[in-house]
Amino acid sequence: MSLTPSKKELMSRSLSALTINVGKAGVTESLIEEVRRQLKANELIKVRFARTVASEKESYITEIVEKTNSELIDLRGNVAIIFKKRS
Repeated sequence: MSLTPSKKELMSRSLSALTINVGKAGVTESLIEEVRRQLKANELIKVRFARTVASEKESYITEIVEKTNSELIDLRGNVAIIFKKRS
């Protein structure tokens, strides 16, 4: 049995996940710190990208995942779901 929940299980949990918004300021150090805090508390969060930065979402989510050592579960439209197993 895997210690990491399945993608299907994570997707169902994401319905009630906390959402962090990324606006025109992009990925700042304070945004990364907030993502880290929320992942530590919740394991699973949504990151919503404003339309003004939607063209940058691929690079932004890559940066967020790398800096927080988390895993991208899904990216649909302007919303990414990321997961980090609590240790």
